[in-house]
Amino acid sequence: MRFARPTLASHAPQSTQVTRTPWTARVTRVARAPRALRALRATRSARTAKPSRRALLLALTGGGVLATATAFARGTAQAAPPTAPPASTAATPSPSEGIPHGTRTDALLARLTLDEKVSLLHGAPDPAGLGQAGHVPGVPRLGIPPLRLADGPAGIRVHRTATALPAPVMLAAAFDPGLARAYGRVLGREGRALGQDVLLAPMVNLIRTPYAGRNFETFSEDPLLSADLVAELVRGVQAEGLVATVKHFALNNQERDRDSVDARATAQTLHETELRGFEAAVEAGAGAVMAAYNKVNGVHAAENADLLTTLLRTRWGFDGWVMSDWDAVHTTAGALAAGLDMEMPGGARYGDPLREAVRAGRVPEAAVDRAVRRVLSVRERLGHLDAEPPARPERDAASGARLALRVATAGATLLRNEAGALPLTGPAARSLAVVGPTAAVPFVSGGGSAHVVPDAAARPLDTLRTRAGAHATVTYAQGEDLFGRPLPPLAPTLDLDAVRVPAGATWSRTATLTADAADEWTFLVHYSGTRPTVTLDGAELFPVREGVAEYFAGGLLAAAPDGLAVRRVTLRLAEGPHALAVTARGGDDGQLFRLRAVTGADRAADLAEAVRQARAAHAVVLFAYEDATEGQDRTSLALPGRQEALIEAVAAVNPRTTVILNTSSAVTMPWLERTAAVLQMYYPGQEGAAATTAVLFGDADPGGRLTQTFPAAEDRHPTAGDPRRYPGRDGVEEYTEGVHVGHRWYEAEGVAPLFPFGHGLSYTSFAYEDLTAVPATGPEGGADITFTVRNTGHRPGTDVAQVYLGPSPDLAARGIDQPRSLLAGYRRLELAAGERRRVTVHLAARTLSSWDTALGDRALGTGRRHVRVGRSAADPGLRTSVEIRSK
Repeated sequence: MRFARPTLASHAPQSTQVTRTPWTARVTRVARAPRALRALRATRSARTAKPSRRALLLALTGGGVLATATAFARGTAQAAPPTAPPASTAATPSPSEGIPHGTRTDALLARLTLDEKVSLLHGAPDPAGLGQAGHVPGVPRLGIPPLRLADGPAGIRVHRTATALPAPVMLAAAFDPGLARAYGRVLGREGRALGQDVLLAPMVNLIRTPYAGRNFETFSEDPLLSADLVAELVRGVQAEGLVATVKHFALNNQERDRDSVDARATAQTLHETELRGFEAAVEAGAGAVMAAYNKVNGVHAAENADLLTTLLRTRWGFDGWVMSDWDAVHTTAGALAAGLDMEMPGGARYGDPLREAVRAGRVPEAAVDRAVRRVLSVRERLGHLDAEPPARPERDAASGARLALRVATAGATLLRNEAGALPLTGPAARSLAVVGPTAAVPFVSGGGSAHVVPDAAARPLDTLRTRAGAHATVTYAQGEDLFGRPLPPLAPTLDLDAVRVPAGATWSRTATLTADAADEWTFLVHYSGTRPTVTLDGAELFPVREGVAEYFAGGLLAAAPDGLAVRRVTLRLAEGPHALAVTARGGDDGQLFRLRAVTGADRAADLAEAVRQARAAHAVVLFAYEDATEGQDRTSLALPGRQEALIEAVAAVNPRTTVILNTSSAVTMPWLERTAAVLQMYYPGQEGAAATTAVLFGDADPGGRLTQTFPAAEDRHPTAGDPRRYPGRDGVEEYTEGVHVGHRWYEAEGVAPLFPFGHGLSYTSFAYEDLTAVPATGPEGGADITFTVRNTGHRPGTDVAQVYLGPSPDLAARGIDQPRSLLAGYRRLELAAGERRRVTVHLAARTLSSWDTALGDRALGTGRRHVRVGRSAADPGLRTSVEIRSK
C-alpha cells in the first residue's frame, strides 16, 4: 500500500514533549446516528474502513440484520465492567448540534461545481508537507477544509515523532475492550493534534496464516474477540473527533500477491469469520471503510457491489464513505457504481476520467453527488464542517506514554515458566547476563505503514540495570550484530565509516578489499538521502528496487540506532582481493553514509562472547526478534538468522535462560525445552523496555493471553500443506477451512499446538468452581454462564476466564457446519491473593447462532449446548450444558 508517498523520516530527531492538558479532560461530541441500528452509540463517531478490491458476489445477499446491540452484548462478560474509558466520554453538544443532521452537507452539495465535487473524491499532494499517508484538498470558497489521512494502527505516522503504542496484537492479548477504547482515544487525540482528520486504522482482518506479514497490525484469529476490540477502538478514536477507517474489507489475510489474489469463501465462512469484525465496526459508528487490494470471490473488493452496497450499506446500514486502498481502483464507472466513494492516493480513475465520464453522460452526476454526500456527512457529524470547527488539541505525550506502558504490561504474555524462573529474585536478580541485539536497540514497532518514530524509547538493557540496582552485576553481549562493524583496512587507506557529502556534491572512491579467507560476509550501508551506489567486483550490492521492497523494509532492521536508513546483503567472498567502488550524492541537503560489514568470523566471536557471559552469570535474559512488515509475508516460522543457534548455545551453559520474544506472530521453538522461561512481548511500543522489566522482576503480573495459536511445527497449522489455502494456486486462494479458523481448526483436526489460543501464565495460581449455565431471561435471549474464580496463590495476579461453546444438535441435523468449540465470551480479572469472585458471562443470541445459507441469515442454535470454562482453548476446565430454546 502507498508506494508513491515518501517514507517517514526515520532519522527525525528525538525529543521529549512537554506535558499538555490531559486528553481525558477533553469534551467530545455526541454522534447523531440516522438509523435505529445505531441508537445505542454513546459517542459521536464517524465510520471508517478501507474497501478491498473484489466482492462476495451473490453469496452475501439475503436476510435482514440480526438485532445486536454493542460489542459487549455479543458475548463478553458482564459481571464486572471492563477497563473504564476516559472521563471525556461524557459528551456535550457541538456548536451545530441544533442543526438537523445533513443540513450543512445539503447546502454545500447544492453549491459545489462538478470540478469541486470530483476534487473531494480523490487524493492529491499535500502542500503543507506533513508527511501523512494521503491528502484530499478542500474547497476554500465554501469553507470545506482539506482532509488529511494518516496511517496509525499503533501511532500516528507523520513527519514528526508521536506516541508509539504497542502493536494491536499486543493490545488484543489483554482481552480488555475497555483498554481498546482508551488506546483508540490516544490515537484520536494525537491524530487531531498532529493535524490529521482520518486515521487509516484499525485493521480488522483475522489472523488466518502465521506467515502473514501484518499479523502484528491486527488483533486475533478469533472473530468474537476481534469484533469486541475493534468496536471499542473505533469508539475511542472517534470520540476525539478523528475519523476511523476500518480495513481491509475484506479477506486481506496475507501480503503475498495481495493486489491480485482471488480470495474465495462461502457465505457462511465469511459471515462467521472475517466479516464479524467489520460488522461490529459499522455498529460502533465507523466513519470510513477501506476496500482491500485482493479480489473476493472473483471481483476486486474495491469494485464489488455485493460487498460495498448489498452487504455494507443495505444489510448493515453503513452510511459513511468507502475509500480504496492505495492504487487499488481499476475502473471509474464500475467502482463508483459498486459503492466506492473515494480513490486514494491520487485521481487516476476518479480525477479527470470521472469528470469526463460525467460530462459525456457515461456516469450520472447523481452518483458523484451520492459519494460526496457520504464524505461530507461524516465530516459534518464530527464537527469538521462547523463554522467554528473544534480546536485541535495539544499533544499529551505524557498520557500517551502512560497508556503505552499500561498496554504493554497488560499484553505481556508468559508462555513458559519452569521452576519459578520468573520473576527474577534472589541470586537471579543480582547476577544477570543480558544477551541479544534488541536489548541494546529497542524494538518499538513493525515496519511499513505501521512504523512510528517515538519521542523517546529506552533500551531494555538500561531499564534492567536500573531495576537490578547498583549492587547487582548485569553484563551484556549482543550475540548478533545487526548493524555491522567498520570495514577492515582498504587499499588505498579509506575510511568509509562516516562519510559526509556536501549538498550538491558527488563523492566517488575506489579501493581494494582483501578477504583473509573464504567466508560469508554481510555488507550494510547506512545512509541519509539517496542511497549510495556500492559495487563489489562490478556487481551492485544494494540495487534500488521501486515499490514494495523500498517502502516496506521493516521496523527494526531498516534503520540504524541514529536513524539512518539501512540496507544489507549477504554473500560469500572468496579469499583474496576484491574491487570496491562507492558513489554518493549530496542532493539538496547533503548526505551522511557509512559502509559496514559482518563476517562469519565476527559472528563466531559474538556467539562465543554471549556464551562466556551466560556461563558467568546466575541467570540469562535473552532477547530474540523477528522483523515483520507490510508488503511481504514471512517465509518461515523460525526465528531469523542464527538466533536459534544462539539460544541453544546460551541455554546449554545456563539453563536459567529466559527468552524475550519481540516477534510479530507465532514462531516455532525447537529450543523451548532447554529454556527456563519464555515471555512474548510482540512489538511493545516506546515503553516496551519498562514493561518488560516490570514483568521480569515481578513488579507487574504478566497479563496477556495468546490471541493466536502457536503451531508446534511449520506443517501443523490451518494453512500448512495446502497451497490452495495459502498462498493460493493459479491466483486463487481458497478458504476451504470454512468456519474452522484458528483454534477451531486445531480442535476439529485434533492437532496439538505448541501453545493454544488463550494461553498465558501468571505469577500466581487460580481455581475455577461452581459453574452454572442457564438461558437468559431478557427479551433478547442468549445464555448466562456463572462461575467462581479464586486466586489460590500468595500474590495478586491477572487471569482471563474464557467460555467455550459446543455445537447445536438442531443445526447439525440441518447440515450446518459448526465449530466443535468456539470462544463465546471471556472476562479479564485482577484478583488479590486469596480473593474469590463470582462471575457471570452473558452469551448473546448472536454468539449462539450460525449462518444458514439457505435462509440467507443467522439461525439460532437451539438444543442442548455444551459449555466449557477454562484458561485457554485447550484447558479442560469446568464443563456443563445449557438448553437453548427459540423465543
